[in-house]
Amino acid sequence: MKIDKHSLDGKKDSIEVLDKVFSAKINKRLVSAVLYKTNANYKGRHAKTKQQNEVSGPTSKIYAQKGTGNARHASRKAPIFVGGGVAHGPKGELAYKKRKLNKSEKKLSIASLLSEKNKDKNLMIFNDFSSEIKKTKEMSQIVKKFDITNSLIILDKSSKDKIERSVRNIPNIKVTDVNHFSAFDVVKFKKIVFTESSVKELEKRYS
Repeated sequence: MKIDKHSLDGKKDSIEVLDKVFSAKINKRLVSAVLYKTNANYKGRHAKTKQQNEVSGPTSKIYAQKGTGNARHASRKAPIFVGGGVAHGPKGELAYKKRKLNKSEKKLSIASLLSEKNKDKNLMIFNDFSSEIKKTKEMSQIVKKFDITNSLIILDKSSKDKIERSVRNIPNIKVTDVNHFSAFDVVKFKKIVFTESSVKELEKRYS
């Protein structure tokens, strides 16, 4: 299939792209599962309390079982005592399993999301950036001109080096490359922007 390709001076051309990337079947169930796993893996589970077996101290019985008139107790490390272990507290990062994402799941979910963006006219392809854009003001004008104020910009390495610094301070825009974006990033932003070379790099993974 063909998609419009834009140049910074406003000229429009077309580019041939893979149907299985930009016109794939939209599998919302798969996308939902991938987003759930991705979001769960992003969570930092760093809180950690000591369980009874991790608290330092003697394990001897604090007083006799019978004859004292008090309740029965074992060691001072029991959760009922101050300084003892914590019952049912957070157990730290190692206690939680990472949810596995297969390569095929990642590929198919991204193809579904990109196809949906293309269907909704929220996907744009630009020519590779041939010259460096140094000023944020200049890049901001380009963003407004093409109405990409809330967008994920996926670039080839050469184009990324040329515009990354000028985009850094513009809000609601993220610049990345083909190797460092996920389905979560595609959903987060309203529009997706590629360059001609980054499209070809992405297509190599699906060919």
